[in-house]
Amino acid sequence: MNPYFIFFFLSGFCSVLYELIWLRLAMAQFGVTTAMVSIVLSVFMAGLGLGSWVGGRVAAPKRGSGFAALRLYAGIELLIGISSLIVPRCFGWGRTLLEHYGPTSSAEYYCAAGLWVALTLIPWCGLMGATLPIGMRAIAQTIPAESRRSFSYLYMANVAGAVVGTDLPLFLIELLGFRGTLRIGAVCNGLIAISAFVLAMKRPPILQPTEDMTPAMAGLASEGPTDWKTLGLLFLSGLTCMGMEVAWVRSYTPYFGTVVYAFASLLGVYLLATFLGSAVYRRWSIYRVSEPRLIWTLLATCAVVPVIATSPIVHMSPMQRLVIGISPFTGLLGFLTPLLVDRFSLGRPDRAGLAYATNVAGCILGPLLAGFGLLPFLSERWTLVLLSLPWLIVGAATLRASQNHQRYTAFGLWAVAAVLVAAGRGYEDAYPGSQVRRDSTATVIAAGSGMEKELLVNGFGMTNLTPITKVMAHLPLASLDRSPQNALVICFGMGTTFRSLRSWDIPVTAVELVPSVPKLFGYYHADAATILASPLSHVVIDDGRRYLERTPDSYDVITIDPPPPLQAAGSSLLYSREFYEVARQRLRPGGILQQWIPTSSEEDAVDVAAVARSLRDSFPYVRAFPEEFGIHFLASDRPIVAQSAEHLAQKMPAAAATDFVEWDPPSPDGARGGAEDRFSDLLKGELTVDSLIAKSPVTPALTDDRPVNEYYVLRARFGAH
Repeated sequence: MNPYFIFFFLSGFCSVLYELIWLRLAMAQFGVTTAMVSIVLSVFMAGLGLGSWVGGRVAAPKRGSGFAALRLYAGIELLIGISSLIVPRCFGWGRTLLEHYGPTSSAEYYCAAGLWVALTLIPWCGLMGATLPIGMRAIAQTIPAESRRSFSYLYMANVAGAVVGTDLPLFLIELLGFRGTLRIGAVCNGLIAISAFVLAMKRPPILQPTEDMTPAMAGLASEGPTDWKTLGLLFLSGLTCMGMEVAWVRSYTPYFGTVVYAFASLLGVYLLATFLGSAVYRRWSIYRVSEPRLIWTLLATCAVVPVIATSPIVHMSPMQRLVIGISPFTGLLGFLTPLLVDRFSLGRPDRAGLAYATNVAGCILGPLLAGFGLLPFLSERWTLVLLSLPWLIVGAATLRASQNHQRYTAFGLWAVAAVLVAAGRGYEDAYPGSQVRRDSTATVIAAGSGMEKELLVNGFGMTNLTPITKVMAHLPLASLDRSPQNALVICFGMGTTFRSLRSWDIPVTAVELVPSVPKLFGYYHADAATILASPLSHVVIDDGRRYLERTPDSYDVITIDPPPPLQAAGSSLLYSREFYEVARQRLRPGGILQQWIPTSSEEDAVDVAAVARSLRDSFPYVRAFPEEFGIHFLASDRPIVAQSAEHLAQKMPAAAATDFVEWDPPSPDGARGGAEDRFSDLLKGELTVDSLIAKSPVTPALTDDRPVNEYYVLRARFGAH
């Protein structure tokens, strides 16, 4: 059995690798929107489920239909490896095809993009899903004695590989980029294919084609009605676990942040616990068949542990919160899922394929239910409670015929669950008096008072009231060689930059990804309602990059303030060379792109150098102005003429000049400095782009394929650039 473990270990590793990178490539081509992410993940899971079902039908033991399953498996793995070359190209073709289809926030665009993603991914994901039932058939043909529990064995190996697949690709991406990492996956699939083919030559099927069913399988060929109860439990396990994962991401973000390693930690703990649960099942199933009745009630109790593990009133390290919060539940599901599939299939690939496809169907519906049906209206805490209720019902149903001591234990577990729910608190409870908005994208909190107000998205601080956000508007507008006609701001935040741009009395468009963020504009600025009511104000809920690709409008100034930190997941799509090339096309001749980079230490020098290279590759003229917590870049296709602070201030309308110094602290004599003083402070600190690049001269330009800022562990640990 060892060769099969290795095959499926590597296969599980490759599957997660492909999923992570395909999702990211799709985001770059079709938009970083919640709907698009949901589409890609749903299509991926749908392909797995469909492939599992079809693969089970193909692998079904039927007289006269014998074939060498191991050879077929080798061919499937070879085809999966080829996908690493084809999928990126198909995504690129889809982007070109849909480039002028319409705004990315429209239902029509999502339907068209979703169809293209489905056509691109489902064939390859289907092949991945087919490997399990085909592998089961191969075991039945070569090691018949192991066939009855073959699904759980392959499932355990697959999950073990997936655990490695959550971390190792992050290091490979840092070294090789996305496409280089895909090639590593292709090599692994190729090695599986070659090894499986060699093994098939050395170990041909034991049974003849006309006698290729074991007695146990033959007895099942005419089995009675389908075990709908087991299928229902498998569907429910997929639905609740994947639905909870959406809530977990929001709940744990305040403690882990928004970097790619945060989600990898969550996924790694989830899969590791699943692997351990499946390993325990493998040993347990040698001697037993039926699970303890109390396990379903225990599952319901474990489902609400994250309510207390993520509560701000509980003091633990982030990793302790994660392990204690999700390991019990996912570990139990790791035990129960292969148990249910083995019970349903009894070694038959077709029945295992149906069972696994049913589980995957739940995995598709769960995130949709949680993300679009529950979290926009309920807190993460109550979403977890609702998703745990089905297991409470299942547990209660299985205990009806139980002995009294089992019932008393169940009552105790229910009491524990009730205490956990009552004691838990949401992260917003740490901000009394705050305003909270929820949507399918995020939970948004507006907190604080006076100049201490802050904006949090999924519990992570985005911005505060700072004059820096005013510079993002006034510096590029004043630096133009003409009077501005309009402006665009990408990333709304508190709305300060949008408000400052509007003080020039020009049309301003703001593009924001999270629908709830602009709704809190009035929390931070008393005149928000008046500004939004103006016909010159336009707020769009969309992905900023996709908006630029599709809008027919041109702008004099485009200002960008990506969410902090500089290493935030997905932020590279607003720093990359490809993004700047798109932005340049939307600028009028002589227009200025303003890019703010949050940086607070020398450790960010590599990221700053990568962004500076991307800007210099995209624009012939770039200037850089450091400020307290970062750098303002100005980029244009024409020279940005150096002007005195006095000249810049004179070009400002009175309302804009007043807005510029609105939050500046008064001088010792009580007087407040003017716009000229603010410009003077900025100009005297100007840096050359070459000096920023020189701090990390070997760092490549930041591109969609090499997101230098997001993947940084190796250089942070070993100092490599």
